[in-house]
Amino acid sequence: MKSFLFSCCVSFLIICFCLCLDPSRALDSDNLQDTCPTDTTKQTIFINGFPCKNPANITASDFKASTLNKKGDTDNFYRSSTTIITAGEFPGLNTLGLSAARTDLEVDGLIMPHSHPRASEIIFINTGLVVAGFLDTKNNLFQKVLREGDVFVFPKGLLHYCLNYGFEFATVFSVLNSQNPGLVSISGAMFAPNDSELKAKLRMRLLSFSRMDVERLENVTLFQF
Repeated sequence: MKSFLFSCCVSFLIICFCLCLDPSRALDSDNLQDTCPTDTTKQTIFINGFPCKNPANITASDFKASTLNKKGDTDNFYRSSTTIITAGEFPGLNTLGLSAARTDLEVDGLIMPHSHPRASEIIFINTGLVVAGFLDTKNNLFQKVLREGDVFVFPKGLLHYCLNYGFEFATVFSVLNSQNPGLVSISGAMFAPNDSELKAKLRMRLLSFSRMDVERLENVTLFQF
């Protein structure tokens, strides 16, 4: 009996050890020191992330970024702009498992459905009136009208979008729980760059959903034209 229990314990520890070694099951690595700002000098090695600066060269400037205080360029088909800042541009984020973004939306501006395969995202409405929503794996749509000061969360890997629902310019700030969240764009994957007709149809479909002031819609089909 003792031999059996010992064998089971050993097997369990081996499984746990293997799971820990499997990088596909790991989140962003925990920090093993107080800080690790990105070393932005040219590297000759390739690692999963960024190397750290020499601790003797770390300064307060590594932990400040002003990129998101500027309005993005919204002069485009979607009347919107998203600026994301990761550890590549903001050294102080390195190893912290965080990124930040700013989204600017003109009236009727829209961020098309997309997902972040490595991160959940929480958004904060700084100005304006915004509709935000996401689709789960059962094709259920969850969306909400958001006002200044409201927050909304997009779960990791799920398709999500937002659009300006008001009559004034809207600005949204967000934080993602990965220093490299990744981006999978539906419009980029499904439509040719010059296929404005299909893009316009999807845009109008999203706008029509936004007028349904509901928290949950069952079995919604977004991409049938």
